[in-house]
Amino acid sequence: MTVVAMIDQEATARAEQRQTQLTKPQGALGRLEDIACWFAGRQARAVPNQLIPAIILFAADHGVTAEGISAYPSVVTQEMVKNFVANGAAINVLAQQIDASLAVVDVGIAGDITALTGVIHAKVQHGSGNIAREPAMSAEACLKAQQVGQIQVDAAIAQGSTLLIAGEMGIGNTTASAALICALLGMDAEQVVGYGTGIDATVRQHKVSVVRQALQRIGTLSDGNALMAQLGGLEIAAICGLLIRAAERGVPVLLDGFIVTAAALVAERIMPGAKCWWLAAHRSQEVGHQRALESLQLKPLLDLGLRLGEGSGAALAVPLLQSAIALHANMATFDSAGVSTADH
Repeated sequence: MTVVAMIDQEATARAEQRQTQLTKPQGALGRLEDIACWFAGRQARAVPNQLIPAIILFAADHGVTAEGISAYPSVVTQEMVKNFVANGAAINVLAQQIDASLAVVDVGIAGDITALTGVIHAKVQHGSGNIAREPAMSAEACLKAQQVGQIQVDAAIAQGSTLLIAGEMGIGNTTASAALICALLGMDAEQVVGYGTGIDATVRQHKVSVVRQALQRIGTLSDGNALMAQLGGLEIAAICGLLIRAAERGVPVLLDGFIVTAAALVAERIMPGAKCWWLAAHRSQEVGHQRALESLQLKPLLDLGLRLGEGSGAALAVPLLQSAIALHANMATFDSAGVSTADH
């Protein structure tokens, strides 16, 4: 049986002690101090190393798009994957800016893109079922999709990555994510469903009805794997597998937005305690995102009104983390600088 990796509490304590010695009033750097100490405990180093980020972007299609819940047709999933490998998307720009590797994984695109180079071809099946009327996938397919995410974690660690970011691309995945969050938190769709890709108020209200229909179909399920198979998506299941595997291997994950947080709720249901290896990068515009973060007891670092996905919000937060670690490592102490402390 796999377990969540232990955090080095001694390293955390030594990092906290170091913070009291740096040439600044205690607490003056706010959450940056907490971030440095957080990474100290997870790297087992009082002074953590700079992060080596890896972005793993999973793509899949959703049968629920047949219900007319998105502003874009499902073919956009495949088209955007082509854009990713051509370095034309927002996440390509941000990955380059933060010097992160970027892997694009086909875990469930409806079309055949096997001829496309630059993609990791790990398709479990050609898209998910329409969750309003049928399960998203079988239990077996759900586990296979999770395994795709787990394999990518192992590959990233083998390449030296010390911070993981999960990204996603899948037209219709805010609907699946909203259904998962509602089921896991016992909330009504009206409290969780947002505007996704930019739908209008009428379509949003229809989307609320579709999510309610999906929830009514499954009844009172509570098992994490069963909920993912019924309501999720192949890329969401892969992200869930990534989050669980990262917690097992002891590598931090910087969570992106609504879809990744939905996967995180499932991962925490499957492996309680995994959340201690995750940081929330930002709060998205999706109305249910904040409630999902609160349930995980995670406080977002940024609030920029984002709703893009791809891992973009998490990538934007990486320089903040690097700055927190650099300040912790490189500021002078009161003794080394010959500066008097507050007590003297």
